[in-house]
Amino acid sequence: MKRFFLCMALFALLPGFSQAGYAASGNKQAAVVQKAATSNPADFVGSDVCATCHADVSKKFSSNPHSKLAFLHGGQGATCESCHGAGKAHVESGGDVTKIKQISKLSPKQVDETCLGCHAGAHPDFERSPHGKAGVGCTSCHSVHKAETEASLLKISQPRLCYTCHTDVKPAFAQPFHHRVDEGLIKCSDCHDVHGTFQEKNLKTTADRNAICTKCHTENAGPFAYEHPVVKTEGCVSCHSPHGSPNARLLNVSNINTLCLQCHSATNAAFVNAASPLGPVHNQATQYVSCTSCHTQIHGSNASFVFFK
Repeated sequence: MKRFFLCMALFALLPGFSQAGYAASGNKQAAVVQKAATSNPADFVGSDVCATCHADVSKKFSSNPHSKLAFLHGGQGATCESCHGAGKAHVESGGDVTKIKQISKLSPKQVDETCLGCHAGAHPDFERSPHGKAGVGCTSCHSVHKAETEASLLKISQPRLCYTCHTDVKPAFAQPFHHRVDEGLIKCSDCHDVHGTFQEKNLKTTADRNAICTKCHTENAGPFAYEHPVVKTEGCVSCHSPHGSPNARLLNVSNINTLCLQCHSATNAAFVNAASPLGPVHNQATQYVSCTSCHTQIHGSNASFVFFK
């Protein structure tokens, strides 16, 4: 029994040791974050008080979506203290920066916790997304006070913002055939949900895996009486490079016959309709026409199981 009470006493003392460790580390900002979560209404001073010192920020904030939300709710919506925590101690101390939550001094995880306090419903998958796991916090892309684009409060507009990290993707859009991202016709976020999805590469989640492509390329959407199996099983990227390609129609390889023979060959004879037992019926030498000269409806057909029309 004595051992039980000793253990209980130790557990009771652990929070005290934890707080002492925090103080010893000098992490005052973490303490402010913890305090803000437990502040009572009397500790909030209101945005008008904040504006007396931060007039430059306050003037620019009038057109901010967060500011508009506050007006919609009679001043009880998103205000300065919604993000920075209760400001009474900060004001009474004459502006001591250690007594207010400084978003710029927080870790990515703490920033995410602050933003997701309101935006968790819109971005429930962010914490397990590639960006979330890599420590890319909300303020890595968004700026509440100095956004270049008002719609999503992005620091800089797409695709320049995405290119700051995804430098390996940028050259693809400079190839002869590419989706017109650099030209502004489409945006990265038209296909990718940067806050996380259940698909690879943060592709937007849809019932049909090809819907990301067919929402624009409607002529290939189907349904067809005779489906091309690879389209349904492997998706559009089995034949196309979505960002850009040196080949027409964003094909993965330059020679259409080579592309088709990746599946339609004697080595894949077990695959239904892949090829005759001896391989392709026609001579595949370069002087002969490509497969698609006859098999024109390669995405699917309503008239021919070999996609002649």
